[in-house]
Order: sequence, then C-alpha cells, then structure tokens
Amino acid sequence: QVQLVESGGGLVQAGGSLRLSCAASGRTFSSYTMGWFRQAPGKEREFVAAIRWSGGPWYADSVKGRFTISRDAAKNTVYLQMNSLKPEDTAVYYCAIKTTFTLRPIQSEYEYDYWGQGTQVTVSS
Repeated sequence: QVQLVESGGGLVQAGGSLRLSCAASGRTFSSYTMGWFRQAPGKEREFVAAIRWSGGPWYADSVKGRFTISRDAAKNTVYLQMNSLKPEDTAVYYCAIKTTFTLRPIQSEYEYDYWGQGTQVTVSS
C-alpha cells in the first residue's frame, strides 16, 4: 500500500508564496509520475502540475510561470513551489502518484493510482 502525505498549506496574502510537500512511502518507487491537483469549493478537481521520475515537468496554463514542481527522488518527495499567489488559487491541494511507467504528460486524475488527504491553501485578497 502506498501512502502520500501532503504538508505546507496555509493562509497567505495575494502575491505571496507557499511551498507544498508530498512524501510518498509504502514501497520502492522507480518509474513513477507524481502530480498535484486542486479542488476549490463547488468546483471539480483540476490538474495543476506533474513530474515524472526522470524529470520533465508540465503545468496547467493557469499556473505556468508561477508554480514550480520538483522532486527529491532519494526522499520520495515532490514539492510544489507556488509564487505570485492569487485568490483564485484557493483550494484543497492533493498530490497523487501513478506507479506504472508512462512517458505521456498525463493530466487526468483517473490516471493516478494513489492520493494524499489534501492540504488547504487559502489566498486572501
């Protein structure tokens, strides 16, 4: 069984920054893809960013240039650095992992096998 634990959420003013972390445990990971999604109240969960084990991140257009995803393979941890935050970034942020091999830049939540419990990010105006 795989466990994903997010941390780093909180309340920040517009224009500020936060860094989210997601630590994976439970098995050895090799050819994985880890992603971040978010869900705002009354809205569907949406893709934010993802990165595969070999690097090469990809982003939703809404966060491109403001958010950066990175990973520490030795720690099985993925990070989401969020800069220039806007009130519309307010949501519960989830990390997810696809544990099987793919080179596709997947964005669909249905492609991912395991999910964290989520961490709240609130951006005040």
